[in-house]
Amino acid sequence: MLSLVLLISILFSIVSGAPCDIYASGGTPCACAHSTIRALLDRYDGNLYQVTRASDRTTRNIGLLAAGGHANSTEQDVFCAGTTCTITIIYDQAGNGNDLHVGTPGGANSRGNTAANAHAEQVTIKGTKVYSVFITPGQGYFHDGSRSGISTGTEPEGIYMVTSGTHVNSGCCFDYGNAEVNRRDNGAAHMNAIYFGTSCWFGGCTGTGPWVQADLENGLFPGGSNKWNTNQRAFNERFVTAMEKNMGANRFALKGGNAQSGGLTTLYDGTLPPGYSPMKKEGGIILGTGGDDSSSSAGTFYEGAMTKGFPSDATDNAVQQNIVAAGYGM
Repeated sequence: MLSLVLLISILFSIVSGAPCDIYASGGTPCACAHSTIRALLDRYDGNLYQVTRASDRTTRNIGLLAAGGHANSTEQDVFCAGTTCTITIIYDQAGNGNDLHVGTPGGANSRGNTAANAHAEQVTIKGTKVYSVFITPGQGYFHDGSRSGISTGTEPEGIYMVTSGTHVNSGCCFDYGNAEVNRRDNGAAHMNAIYFGTSCWFGGCTGTGPWVQADLENGLFPGGSNKWNTNQRAFNERFVTAMEKNMGANRFALKGGNAQSGGLTTLYDGTLPPGYSPMKKEGGIILGTGGDDSSSSAGTFYEGAMTKGFPSDATDNAVQQNIVAAGYGM
């Protein structure tokens, strides 16, 4: 009886809390966590993001309605009334200082990026109005890896994001994840990021997407090779959960699901593509661009995190349950 009680207690500890609480309970704590929508830790009571007003270039941090709750979108509306605002910083809720700023120039883009329109898309979370990071080509965010916690080299890592299956294109590359710190293409295995869009990098794809793939540099991989993975499927849902996790030396996995209902589909779980083991991750963070600042992508970002360690399937499933329970809507 004692062992059964203990088992129930362990299972409950994994499924309770916000995504980063769940990851920590599973032994793979968040190294960074970003969202303009909600807190990703139950205890978080800080700022989610910063907006900059076009009329006078002043800034305002947008926080939460309550600790562990949803973004205070009214604060943004009042501050931006009569002008336009852009999202200039997305704060790291994990406490490691891995904040995302408007992207600097890179090897594929000498101009750098512009900031997303702070009012481009509004959605709801349990009926509360909030704003997404609605990225169009040329926009994107970056962190140079100068803070702590992001996996490097062969260190294992997990990544998830909530995105949209209705605002996508085939441009390179709508990514969220680990990338080069110098914004250059430093070769195969220097990246470990989720890609979501309609790009069919190696050809031979079935259907038109959008698909959850891995950007490992010099290729968007639907599975463990440059051949099309027949287990892949498109995610056209309004809200999509995308996951990628990488052991760093011998294994990676891709998962996707409807962020409003149901569970996750395992799209791939197996060996890394030839030439990508061992990984050479650098610890930079990108959102909305490729590792070399390839900036022709479109996509939507609601929330996401990167972990220290390779999350278990039980942890992945619990995070998905939390996302569904969060109540994304229009």
